[in-house]
Amino acid sequence: MDPLSRIFGSPARLKLLRLFVFNDDTTFPASIVAFRARTSKDATRKELAVLVAAEFVKKRTGKGYMANKKFAHYNALAEFVRATTEIDDADTIAVLKKAGSLRLVALSGLFTGALESKIDLLVVGDKLEERPLATAVRALEAEIGREIRYASFTTEQFKYRQGVYDRLLRDLFDFPHRALIDKLGVTNT
Repeated sequence: MDPLSRIFGSPARLKLLRLFVFNDDTTFPASIVAFRARTSKDATRKELAVLVAAEFVKKRTGKGYMANKKFAHYNALAEFVRATTEIDDADTIAVLKKAGSLRLVALSGLFTGALESKIDLLVVGDKLEERPLATAVRALEAEIGREIRYASFTTEQFKYRQGVYDRLLRDLFDFPHRALIDKLGVTNT
């Protein structure tokens, strides 16, 4: 269990805190909170009740729940949650490997602080299956509390795009990025 989960009472509460901090201008129905945080509906309902009682989250009648920026310690708590939200590289790779044989996994955007980047995650591999990849990305989103912009290509598609100086790839590699897996030797060039 994540040490922060112990401090905040449960992994579900930590996921909800991250979701509301990173999406503080968005109102979510309870069902979407459960889906985005990948928590059960019962756990979501229980944790929402705790966060509403603490006044960190406010319930908007008929619309759902959103972060309460008027909460006395909102800025301090939000800064703490942002500063401590990270996913271990090994965990990221383990989750993504379920989608197929990985040849290149590159992180940018929200993972590196490069706000100009159009993409957060690039996955290149052979025999990649879209459904397991989408599930893996949703699992990562639940852990960090934010939507991840990602693209996936077969090795052949990636090499073609690289050869024609594809704008998406240039945007990724021209801005701060880091490779978790690079069996193609792309980041060495």
